Amino acid sequence: MTTLKIAVIGCGSIAKHRHLVEYANHPEANVVAVCDIVDERAQEMAELYDANAYTNYETLLQEEEIDAISVCLPNYLHGPVTIAALKAGCHVLCEKPMATSQEEADEMIQVAKEKGKKLMIAHNQRFVASHEKAKKLIESGEVGRVYSFRSTFGHGGPETWSADGKESWFFKKDEAFIGAMGDLGVHKADLLRYILGEEFVEVASFIEGNAKENSDVDDNAVCILRTESGVIGTLAASWAYTAKEDNSTIIYAEKALLRLEDDPTYSLIVEYANGESVYYQLGQIQSNEDGGQNNTHVIENFIESIKNNTESVISGTEGMKSLKVILKALESSAENKIVRF
Repeated sequence: MTTLKIAVIGCGSIAKHRHLVEYANHPEANVVAVCDIVDERAQEMAELYDANAYTNYETLLQEEEIDAISVCLPNYLHGPVTIAALKAGCHVLCEKPMATSQEEADEMIQVAKEKGKKLMIAHNQRFVASHEKAKKLIESGEVGRVYSFRSTFGHGGPETWSADGKESWFFKKDEAFIGAMGDLGVHKADLLRYILGEEFVEVASFIEGNAKENSDVDDNAVCILRTESGVIGTLAASWAYTAKEDNSTIIYAEKALLRLEDDPTYSLIVEYANGESVYYQLGQIQSNEDGGQNNTHVIENFIESIKNNTESVISGTEGMKSLKVILKALESSAENKIVRF
């Protein structure tokens, strides 16, 4: 297969530190165009990657011959721009959360199907080595039946990461739709579905905006979830973990307890009921502070699915199912009741 011609729409932090870096490092990808509403950002990335710069994505789609596109925009633009790119004949890798509603996600999936194009959602936690190992241990039956879980994703907030700092779209409801739950919670919803290998059927949640000033989105959330087989546990997402990031998951099973990303040295610790423990050094989970040094494997999986004409493990349908968990959690909090899927 010839080298894929790539465009990246949105040149903020996630594009700068993840998408563009990983495309540039991939032997079968060539970034030929970048787009950002802020001309200075677009020009900076265009110069760095020897690409053409645009401030209007529609113009880019009209003027460039593109094979695949990364959509790295504020949440409210994920759906419209993805659909436009698919209709223009491009494969699309869209940042999470994939959409702002179930209807929008369904339309994205439908258009991708109609156009025969790949739609992948950038849930990178599935590719973390400790998470992959934990899934294999559960699938093999080695740790026995899973009873419960606790998963957390929290840090000090997007102002330390976003290109616009405290003025970022992350804090504006009309652009972000949801806050910490869309930024971090949806990652954990996807991870838990992946590791447990089953869907959630009920949620009860408390979702608050109590940590950030000049913001009208959530910044702290705790959800209780139940799977179809009766596994119960908690998912927490927060922009109020000011001391350090917490990206850990604990799985409580019949024969062992699995600690994922809960120790600075060992990315997975398996504590067996018989008193034995196994410590795995599988590399560090990606963080906003690593400067893009750790490969998320998202780009290589996206390109592989295009090359081999296979569906990504994080297809549009998978992204929609993870989004649905968050939408139901929002409904639970708003209506102060347990919501069944």
